[in-house]
Amino acid sequence: MSVGENQAAMQVAQLAEMPNLVSLFLARAAQLGDAPFLSAKRQGTWVAQSWRSVADQVCLLAQALRGLGLNPGDRVMLVSENRPEWCIADIAIMAAGLVTVPTYTTNTARDHLHILENSGARAIIVSNAKLAQPLLAAALNAPCAEHVIGIEPLRQQQSGTLHFHDWETLLQGDAAAARAAVSQRLAAIGRKDLACIIYTSGTGGAPRGVRQHHGAILANVAGAAQVLAEDFHLGDDQFLSFLPLSHAYEHTGGQWLPIGVGARIAYAESLEKLASNIEEVRPTIMVVVPRLFEVLRARIIKQIEKQGRVATWLMDRALAIAAHQEQTGHLRLIDRPLNLLIERTLRPKVRARFGGRIKALVSGGAPLNPEVGLFFEAMGLTMLQGYGQTEAGPVIACNRPAAGIRMDTVGPPLAGVEVAIAPDGEILVRGELVMHGYWHNDAETARAIQDGWLHTGDIGHIDAQGRIKITDRKKDMIVNDKGDNVSPQKIEGMLTLQPEIAQAMVSGDKRPYVVGLIVPDAEWAMQWSVENDAPHDLARLADLPAFRSAMREAVDRVNRDLSVIEKVRQFTLADEPFAIANEELTPSLKIRRHKIRERYGARMDALYKG
Repeated sequence: MSVGENQAAMQVAQLAEMPNLVSLFLARAAQLGDAPFLSAKRQGTWVAQSWRSVADQVCLLAQALRGLGLNPGDRVMLVSENRPEWCIADIAIMAAGLVTVPTYTTNTARDHLHILENSGARAIIVSNAKLAQPLLAAALNAPCAEHVIGIEPLRQQQSGTLHFHDWETLLQGDAAAARAAVSQRLAAIGRKDLACIIYTSGTGGAPRGVRQHHGAILANVAGAAQVLAEDFHLGDDQFLSFLPLSHAYEHTGGQWLPIGVGARIAYAESLEKLASNIEEVRPTIMVVVPRLFEVLRARIIKQIEKQGRVATWLMDRALAIAAHQEQTGHLRLIDRPLNLLIERTLRPKVRARFGGRIKALVSGGAPLNPEVGLFFEAMGLTMLQGYGQTEAGPVIACNRPAAGIRMDTVGPPLAGVEVAIAPDGEILVRGELVMHGYWHNDAETARAIQDGWLHTGDIGHIDAQGRIKITDRKKDMIVNDKGDNVSPQKIEGMLTLQPEIAQAMVSGDKRPYVVGLIVPDAEWAMQWSVENDAPHDLARLADLPAFRSAMREAVDRVNRDLSVIEKVRQFTLADEPFAIANEELTPSLKIRRHKIRERYGARMDALYKG
């Protein structure tokens, strides 16, 4: 075992012994000292803060929070885009013996008010004046809110009972004394104590507060770190954070996992600048949601096709080789010369788009279409599909090379995670990673956790190799009027792989057949309008029989690979893309079926008439 591998094994072993998350961070800071930890772009240049500097800021802010009169167990809402201060604030809140309540930057004043009232947060940390505007409108109506801390200066205003504080002012003081006070306080914080309340993104209604304890996240980090240590060579690792840190997936996988393995974190400027940030930062591990992979796949395919027939032929052969290798577990002798050619010509160009140092791309937050995963594997990038939910830390399972990666599975459970399949096919989970319940919601807690088992609401089975295969969400499953079960996510995933289709939602519960709501791909629609001398306007295109016929061809291609009960018999077109702004997507880019049904239900019901 090399020095680096030995150090990685020691780090993983330490995770099982850590009493709380703050102790984990301070242990890593003591080990790594002046090494770079958090990086962000400032005036066009990446600027890094050391582990030691971040630890000093954490302890100073923790003491300042206690100095405001906050007591152990009080909740502090955190509203900010991904940036170093997010991480510092999160750890400082916990170091003060308080509870972090992360919320999405896309929340409306109504959303903020619900979370403030439900959590009873006494203090709020917000990054800037723009995000403060809807937040303060809620805070003024929430009797619990007392303090507002602006990471960037906020304009003082008539604020009733709210007290405003400046971030930089709170970070003044004696760092050594603050560290001593934090260390003394940590002795009373254990793995069973509440670390944060993360509100679910609300695909089916009002967000519920998931009570994540220190041990849940530590168990997650230990399990994920073991996968990285055993299947990849840990050392000099760089994460790039761009999914919302208010989502449990990024909070654990994009913040606490790198802390656990002593890796650096860089914060992407925005989704629009993500591609250039990847090439600049050159990450080794990326935590991503499937929708982004789908977009990147479509762009890469277009770029390869523009390079001509040879490049397209090589891409097709790479996909065929990868498909055979996944099915059989080995590379055929006859494929080796061609695979070597692809490795020297096509794959380096694709890898370069990801910085050239990627060890693994980890997909989670929603189901990954197997074809999308296979594409990136064929392009020479290791794709690990994970599975979980906020109520489980959130990671339950993850694909890993040692277990044999199959893109139609989510891999085996992490170490320390028990998984069982209920008689009706529901996946049940037990272990330290399971939440202690929903905040102030005993009825929902009792439904979710029975006899110590978390009822995930997902349907699936475990294959012969111990890998979990998910077929659908229990509550989303379509049961037609003949009693047949149909998986909407499978059909939607196949539809959105067509170049003509950007987004889709299908329905058909208690109906004779499946119908679909489709959002045409904007780039494809633009190209079609140019080629057919049609208006460059989606609403007007939707009324053109020729355009609808083109969309029908895309749906029919999918139908050819579906069973009789799964085929999309009729479809209608959405007025605009599903988006966070119109509340039809969650911040983690999952479709909110109930919101889409509210808007388009009558239109979809009309597809059954005549």
